[in-house]
This record gives sequence, structure tokens and C-alpha cells, in this order.
Amino acid sequence: MAQFSSLFVSAGNFAQSLLVPGWRLYQVLIVLGLMVLAYGLHKISDIWLQNFVRNRDGWKTWQLRMIVQIRRRFGLIWFCFFAWGIWAVMQAVTWPSRSYLIGLAGTLAIAWLVIGFATRFVRNRFLRRLVTWCLWIYVTLYYLNLSDDFKQFLDSFDISFGDFRISVLTLLSAIVLIGILFTGARLVSNTTATTIRRNEDISPSMQVLAVKAVQILLYGIAFFVGINSVGIDLSGLAILTGAIGVGLGFGLQKVISNLVSGVIILLDKSIKPGDVISLGETFGWIQTLGARYASVVTRDGKEYLIPNEDLITNQVVNWSHSNDYVRLDIFFGTAYDDDPHQVRELAIEAATTVDRVLDYPKRPVCHIVGFGDSSVDYILRFWIKDPTGGLTNIRGGVYLALWDAFKDHGISIPFPQREVKMLKDSADAID
Repeated sequence: MAQFSSLFVSAGNFAQSLLVPGWRLYQVLIVLGLMVLAYGLHKISDIWLQNFVRNRDGWKTWQLRMIVQIRRRFGLIWFCFFAWGIWAVMQAVTWPSRSYLIGLAGTLAIAWLVIGFATRFVRNRFLRRLVTWCLWIYVTLYYLNLSDDFKQFLDSFDISFGDFRISVLTLLSAIVLIGILFTGARLVSNTTATTIRRNEDISPSMQVLAVKAVQILLYGIAFFVGINSVGIDLSGLAILTGAIGVGLGFGLQKVISNLVSGVIILLDKSIKPGDVISLGETFGWIQTLGARYASVVTRDGKEYLIPNEDLITNQVVNWSHSNDYVRLDIFFGTAYDDDPHQVRELAIEAATTVDRVLDYPKRPVCHIVGFGDSSVDYILRFWIKDPTGGLTNIRGGVYLALWDAFKDHGISIPFPQREVKMLKDSADAID
């Protein structure tokens, strides 16, 4: 607290010095005037830049984003330009101490400007703002020669467990360093993931497994390197972390089960991105395989997040596990008066006219499967190679082709009929 007491005293002395005319007061007035001038030029430049961009066609997305960032910081850019220009002139014509505050303001403005552009690499909006404000505060304290006092103040708040000691300064340093290492790990993992996905010699499931392994390895290294770099001894927390680990093991049992199931799925290649599966009432294709769940997209646009454990323990129909060929069956019936040989030929010919029906690996076939109460029952079997295109629509197309073929050749599709006979004794009883 002594550091902050001295800081408040220094700030009070500085404020009192501004009440006396002199170069310190003049520099503060110059800085305030430059701020007003930069604000006015910011408004003018903003209108000019909007008109300039509107007259340009075919600009790429990254160029437009850069223009937006420059537009937001025009005032700071103008302030840096004029502050350093005035500082250079005053350094040449008068004593250096008479332009110290102007140079300090220009230095802080440039530092804030660089931080504003650099933090754009942080995608998360909340995290980006947090990092920006933290860096602005640190840079301001550093150039005001107050960083050491502030570090001592943060280090005075600590918690000790025997030989283990952790302070607020150590914790913040660890968070900052781990954040930087995590950002580097993310950039490296994204680059590596792009390279792996472009390699056609690696199967899709192994690509997902390799990407997850690289991410876990890089993030794990970044975490432990960050912890050790700030002087935190993890051995001192062995008992505490062990107890926490046991509690998390019971509480996160399902999560761990899904993680292990995801690794098993990727290793045995039973399911991979792009496969068409059926799980209960859900039918769709695997869009992504995550560490905890698989994303299944259905024909109606719904996306189901199925836990990996369900894909291991439940019965899953993989329509495209070893190949993309799928055989479909449809049932129909015709009247007993119709020639079954002609019906079979017409059914096979009608199925072959549908676009998605294949001649390989086998041509469509039609068989009699029974003699029903009202019709001769048939089964028509055919093959397709694109189950992702849907099954109901292809069945509907084949049924429609059968309808047209039977109608053209006089084949009738019967429906149940009942005859009611009135007995004579029953009719007299009714009368």
C-alpha cells in the first residue's frame, strides 16, 4: 500500500504544478488541443473514407476489414501524427524537458494503436476486449514508470500452503503467459489441421484423430510450460489436484466415457465423416466427429448431436461403411387376373428408368413373395449409390414409375373388397 500512497502523493503534486503557469501546463494544454484536433479530423476523415470505399468495386474481404479497423482508429492515428510532429519540432528548437509530456502522450498513443491492431487476432469478442484493456493498462503503467510498484502491490496478496506460495501477480502472469502460448498453439494447430485435411492419403477418420491428437498435445504443452515458466511448482499441489481429480472423475464420468468412445470410433473406423447412418429414428449423414459427440444431419435439415457413447453401445446401421452401395426393397401387389411374368418384366423396366437406380452391382429384380387375400404380392429390389440423397424420394420415384407402367399396360392394383349377402331368414327377421 505504500507504493500507492506515494503514487497518490505524486499525482497530487503534479496536479498542483498545473496551477502555476509553465511548460508543464503548456504541454498539457497542447496535448488537450491535439486531442480536440484529432477528434475533428477523425470525423472529416471518416466521411472521406466512406466515399472512397463506395467508389471501389471488387475489394476483397480482408481489405474491407482492414479499412474498418483503420476507420475506427483515425482519431488515434491523427493524434500520433501531430504529437510526434510537434515533439520533433520542440526537440529541435527548445529544451528536451519542455516536450517530455508530449512525447510521452505520443508514445502511449502509438502503443495503444499497435495493441488495437494486434488484438484483432483474438477471435472471441469478450476475450479480445479483456486482452486489449489489460495490455493498455500495463503499457500505460510501464511508460509512466509505475509497473514495478504495481507488481509489488499485486505480489503482496498471496496464499501459502506450506512451501507453496501463489500471489495475484503470479496468477495473472500465468494467465497472460498461458493465453499467449494457447494463441500460438491454436495458430499452429490450425495450420497443421489444414495440412492434414489436404492429405488425401489419410482417411477421414484418421484425419480427425490426428487433428485432435495434435490439438491436445499442443494445448497440453502450452499449459504446463506456462505454469512452470511463472514458477508455480505443481508438485506442491499433488494432493490437492489428486482429490480434485477423483471428484472430477465421478462427476465427469459420462464426459470421459464419450471422449474414450470418440477415440475408439476414430481408431476402428466404424464411423467416419460422410457416412450415412441410422440410429433409432434418426437417419442422416455424419457431418463432423467431435471429441464428445457426432453431428448427424438429416434430410430435413435437422442436426442431431449424438454422444459418442451411444454410437458404441447402441445398434447403428452404417449405410456406407465399406462402400456406398445400398439395396432398397419396395412391396406392391397386382390382381390375380394379371400375368405375373409380365408384371415382373414391367416392374424391372420401370425401376431402371429412375435416374438413381443402378445396373451395378446388380440389376433390379422382382419376385413373387406370396398370394394375398386380394392380390399377388411382389417385392422389387434395386441398388443405389447415393444414400445421402435420401431414401424416401427414391422409393417414391420407383413407385410412380410402377404406376405409370401398370397404367399403360392395363395392370390393376387391387384393393380389399367385401361382399355382403342377405339371407332370406335374416331379411324376414329384420322385417
